[in-house]
Amino acid sequence: MRSHFLLDPGITFLNHGSFGACPRPVFEALQHWQREMERNPVDFLGRRSAGLLAQARAALASHLGAQAAHLIFVPNATTGVNVVARSLALAPGDEVLATNHEYGACLATWQRECDRAGARLTLVDIPLPFEREAFVPRLMACVGPRTRLIFASHLASTTALVFPVQALCAQARERGVLTLIDGAHAPGQLPLSIDALGADFYTGNAHKWLCAPKGSAFLHARPEHHPHLHATVTSWGYVAGTGGHTGFDAYTGSTLLERRLQWQGTRDFAAWLAVPAAIDFQRQHDWPSVQARCHAMAVALMHRVAQRTGLPPIAADADFAQMVPLAVPHDDAEALRARLSDEHRIEVPVTRHDGRSFVRVSVQGYNDEADLTRLEAALDAL
Repeated sequence: MRSHFLLDPGITFLNHGSFGACPRPVFEALQHWQREMERNPVDFLGRRSAGLLAQARAALASHLGAQAAHLIFVPNATTGVNVVARSLALAPGDEVLATNHEYGACLATWQRECDRAGARLTLVDIPLPFEREAFVPRLMACVGPRTRLIFASHLASTTALVFPVQALCAQARERGVLTLIDGAHAPGQLPLSIDALGADFYTGNAHKWLCAPKGSAFLHARPEHHPHLHATVTSWGYVAGTGGHTGFDAYTGSTLLERRLQWQGTRDFAAWLAVPAAIDFQRQHDWPSVQARCHAMAVALMHRVAQRTGLPPIAADADFAQMVPLAVPHDDAEALRARLSDEHRIEVPVTRHDGRSFVRVSVQGYNDEADLTRLEAALDAL
């Protein structure tokens, strides 16, 4: 599997979770679409783009168990969170609930919007060790009369925990509370059926575990919310379809969701068009079996390191997918990360949560046991 990727053979790469890694055929698809654009940029961007994007969006929606009309491409999951946060129209005294495991950039987004509106962002503590059956009750117990939305990760970035978000979405809907699920790490790592999951909004990256090119992600919204969503950049889609000829209708799309969110000025969207190639690559390589192998390797590593350190895993094996957090007795996370990189040529992040340090290991199809053995030896040495 390693030969299909462009990774430097001189490093042990255990950080697929940060930015992903693109297989050769998917990278070639990216370059194909970039060359197509440069052959005639006006024809490609001005006349062909809407149809090409629709085809790519249909392939992604089918893979995710969603309807293409309810999904739009965005550059990254953080952009998806920003679209929802800026569109929510919070009022003074309103509340947004989130867990204390959320991605820092997204919490910053919600804090800014709450500050702007006079609302409040409440972080609900999800303690470690993680108890799956307590997750939804703990969040729902914090819902109040002014709670507008619950923001939660499908798979947490810092601790790698998989949260039971389908049950959360169902209970929130019963209480009349909106849900936004941050699925940045989910596509390609977890089986997904977004329609069945039932979130009001779901955003995820294709450039991480789905192995699409950098800058490919999506935002999914239930149809009743489409009229309330606004792009972070106002562009020609807000004019197209209003009855006057603008000359830009061809690439702004046909639905309200497309017109507002698809075109936000000139940009290279070849990464979005290469998403079907990433889906095909994983289909051709029996990705469910790859995921199962990687999960087994990851949790076995987690237990071996726990025996060495005496620091037990923070959750059961089933609460993880292809990423695991190795608890380590280290207070300076950045210093440990730098030494692993500089002294041992191992690319792996060291995260901090609730005063504890974790080596967050990603195990992808191109990794083997030798990679994990090198990490174990380096941790022993350090």
